[in-house]
Amino acid sequence: MNIEISKDKPWYHGSNLVFDTLRTGSTITQWKELAEAFSHQPSRLSYDDDGKIYQNGTEPGYLYMIDEPVEVGVDIYQHPQTVMDPNVEFLTKRPLKLKLLGKV
Repeated sequence: MNIEISKDKPWYHGSNLVFDTLRTGSTITQWKELAEAFSHQPSRLSYDDDGKIYQNGTEPGYLYMIDEPVEVGVDIYQHPQTVMDPNVEFLTKRPLKLKLLGKV
């Protein structure tokens, strides 16, 4: 699957916890539905070439948007050990402010 990164698109994080700052080393993505899926804390997650996500998480989840500018290579970097396609999963280099979008 081909994911294009854009400085004009928002970055997302999914979690089963409520907080306002994302820790260094956390995972973010521009794929909103993936962040939603990860918010349910699955032990298994996959997706097909059409972007349909399969996951087995059962936790209540929350979707967040990063609430400050993010620059690839400065604030975040591609996850070095991901099994996902390029540009899907990034790690944070510093704490980032979050905006809670809601329960998912």
